Amino acid sequence: MGIEEITPEALDAAEFVAEQVEAIKEAVGDQIAISALSGGVDSSVVTMLGHKALGEQLKSYFIQNGLMREDEPEQVVGWFADLGVEVEIVDAQGKFFAALKGITDPEEKREKGITQVFYRDVFAELVRQSGARVLLQGTNYTDGEETAAGVKRQHNVFEQIGIDPEEAFGYKVLEPIVQLRKPAVRAVARALGLPKEISERPPFPGPALCARVIGEVTPERVATVRKATRIVEEELKHSGAFQYMAILHDDMVTGIRNGERDFGQQIEVRCWESTDAVSGTPTNLPFEKLTRLAERITTEVPGVVSVTYNITPKPPSCIEAV
Repeated sequence: MGIEEITPEALDAAEFVAEQVEAIKEAVGDQIAISALSGGVDSSVVTMLGHKALGEQLKSYFIQNGLMREDEPEQVVGWFADLGVEVEIVDAQGKFFAALKGITDPEEKREKGITQVFYRDVFAELVRQSGARVLLQGTNYTDGEETAAGVKRQHNVFEQIGIDPEEAFGYKVLEPIVQLRKPAVRAVARALGLPKEISERPPFPGPALCARVIGEVTPERVATVRKATRIVEEELKHSGAFQYMAILHDDMVTGIRNGERDFGQQIEVRCWESTDAVSGTPTNLPFEKLTRLAERITTEVPGVVSVTYNITPKPPSCIEAV
């Protein structure tokens, strides 16, 4: 991949922060830069590095793509307001769902439905409006590694696979944490003084709930997996697991309610033990917890009649489904 990893053991978080702040200052100069903030630890660290380096030269945006968790935009904006960073919510839901319409192939969803809309439409327009020439984003080492290896196309990886963002989209992309995997990113988050709600937050994919809908992504199907996600996160937040999620399957399954057939949807629950997302083992959840998840999801999420639990490690499985 051509990028040298900084392992958690080799990382001096305070020194890394100082070096990246200076690197961002040098790269941006007296120009305006944009930070792409999703609220995950990766983009949060990059936003804080950019804020320390650039102050008011940095414009931070949360892109509301219609694929986020319940109340996430407002929650993230509130967290960063408390940190003294102003974040603007950009409503782009219509653009994303229009691009995703009719697409079922996972790679096509990531490329046409997410990457192209984010970078060619949404960020390009923000660059034009603000006069910025630089975009800061939270690409980490695992993102680049998996894309370069052909495992799956991460939406935020370009130069590692030979794409020049300046040529493709009209602006430069800076990736301050591209040498770090998740544990090292968390160490930098703590060094920056980010609250635990951010520094220890479970990973969430860049394509958001699009990565958790098998088949076509529609507002209705996202609403279903969003409700299931809330339940899974409530039930497993004290599990100590690396990551946990709900996935909506494409097939319809036969169920029974009130003595009659209820032809409905199927949710798959995944919960992982991992340190860096390179490999993972399903969490050995108590059967009572699995039963509780099934009961809540089939009761509280309209149209769902079946809940399964994934017990396949990574590899051969992946942590995310799409």
